[in-house]
Amino acid sequence: MAQLLNFLESVWWMIVTLGVLVTFHEFGHFWVARRCGVRVLRFSVGFGKPIKSWFGRDGTEYCVAWIPLGGYVKMLDAREGDVPAAERAREFTGKPIWQRIAVVLAGPVFNLIFAVAAFWAMLVIGKPDFQPLVGDVSALAAQAGFQRGERVLSVDGQPVATWTDLGLALADAAQSHRPTPVQVRDADGSVHVRVLHFEKLPDHLSDQAIVERTGLVPLQRSLPPVIGKLVPGSAAVAAGLEPGDRVLAIDGTAVRDWNDLVNLPHADAGPHKTLTLELDRGGHRLTLAVQPRPTRLPDGSTEYAIGIYAQAATAHYDTVLRRGPLAAIPAAFAQTWDLTSRTLSMLGDMLTGSASLKNLSGPISIAQYANASAEMGVAWFLYFLGIISLSLGIMNLLPIPILDGGHLLYYLIELVKGSPLSERAMAVGQYLGVVLLVMIMGLAFYNDILRIVS
Repeated sequence: MAQLLNFLESVWWMIVTLGVLVTFHEFGHFWVARRCGVRVLRFSVGFGKPIKSWFGRDGTEYCVAWIPLGGYVKMLDAREGDVPAAERAREFTGKPIWQRIAVVLAGPVFNLIFAVAAFWAMLVIGKPDFQPLVGDVSALAAQAGFQRGERVLSVDGQPVATWTDLGLALADAAQSHRPTPVQVRDADGSVHVRVLHFEKLPDHLSDQAIVERTGLVPLQRSLPPVIGKLVPGSAAVAAGLEPGDRVLAIDGTAVRDWNDLVNLPHADAGPHKTLTLELDRGGHRLTLAVQPRPTRLPDGSTEYAIGIYAQAATAHYDTVLRRGPLAAIPAAFAQTWDLTSRTLSMLGDMLTGSASLKNLSGPISIAQYANASAEMGVAWFLYFLGIISLSLGIMNLLPIPILDGGHLLYYLIELVKGSPLSERAMAVGQYLGVVLLVMIMGLAFYNDILRIVS
């Protein structure tokens, strides 16, 4: 029942997200077309059969349709049929080329405007976040010498204020595959530089895999070394461990967090090797001997494990990213510029093969992220809307026929050659555009499903 409810919530928030953003995108085309003297025949919120429709004083039919995943604008266009002589001045293809470019460009520009507005509202409301404090350390972070409790100050010279900033900076640095200096301050106030050797990472990793290989977890999300439940028939059951036990030490080595509790047995365990666990059980200290048992992993390898799961823990935000209404204006533009440059850089890396195509997400991921951000609060949902709005605007500007960028490409060719492309050439372009778009969407769906399965 809980899974069904979560699924329905995800679908609902995806509908809200795409409905709002695509409709705003289409409103950009509508608004500029009207000001360029183009007659708009229909402005529809949603697709399919209209639920309700009415005509405005301007002669435009306004519709609300059954499929609430966006909208569309239908303009008077000679390519779709004969245009009465009295209406030719208001027909789209007869307009000067600069006006046609303005109408097509308006959709992505309105996505950009929406993103700035969303980031401004997010900053005024205040987005809760984690301070960039280091918690559990493993993989590259452990090799670099990161210590629990250190505060990250900058990544490759870029200042870091929140854990979100840290995650974005590390993702960018990882794509470069070069050693990256990270400045940290320890509990004593001393400043150190830790170097993450991203050149050791394999090529074509997804963002999620990069996070795992980096090995940094927020201090606020570090799990205590408290047993949540036991694997039936495991070494833990045989040794007499119980849910709620806090592990204090293993073979005399202090256990600070769940990461230690996982790594120490893996490092010391082996055939016929017995570990001594010091526990706190309800305020009483006791010692138990545990002999880890071989466990087969999904990749076919074997490791020795105790057979325990962590106790669920709730992380609480400890900082808020907030600006006053005036100060939030330049900050919103800076946020938009930063995320736009990151998105363009990622697209460029995927096209050149230096970034994994696994980073491409589809509707399933959008639905999951929409639901998760909505549960995190209004500010986080606005942040999510801003990111998706930017992505829609940028994707629509790609020079793929049937997208806005493809139409702009046609108009640029028309400017150069002095006449429009032939209908045959445009038809071939449309066909190729549909094929390419279907391939991209298919890859995005594949990545979504692969994430769920894995």
